[in-house]
Amino acid sequence: MTTSSSGSAITVLTRDDISIATRAADKFTQLYYATYDSPSRLADLPNFYRPVSSLTWNGKPLQGSDGLRSLIEKMPPTKHEMQSFDCHPIPGASPPSLLITVSGTVIHGKPTQHAPGQRSKSVEGQSRVFSQTFMLVPDSAAAPSQPGEPAKYYIGADALRFVG
Repeated sequence: MTTSSSGSAITVLTRDDISIATRAADKFTQLYYATYDSPSRLADLPNFYRPVSSLTWNGKPLQGSDGLRSLIEKMPPTKHEMQSFDCHPIPGASPPSLLITVSGTVIHGKPTQHAPGQRSKSVEGQSRVFSQTFMLVPDSAAAPSQPGEPAKYYIGADALRFVG
């Protein structure tokens, strides 16, 4: 930590901080999408959120684990394929909050085949490109992690948008 000319403390992230945050983001994204695509998602996915978590699903605002539950209980099974993610630790606390952006594709329902040149009017069964942004917040209620291990986080904010 250093001090700025105005006297306020500035947290400087080290290469180790960024490496630990990236490992946490990688672990999170793998677990999150595996859980989302599992048959037990209705019971398990809300555990990633807290009642205060904010969600925006393709422009529709939802609140907390109950809001997520109401969304996914009406949704057909999914299959996500993550193409890339990026993680930015947010300085200010130790461990830092993490801003994670993910891009990939998702299929809702069973994949469908169409004749060449034909496109279905329904999105069900179609591969759709999405972008999702998470703000992960350190979970002070979780058991402390060992030095060098990623901290435990919950989703403080989640915004998904279909882009294709």
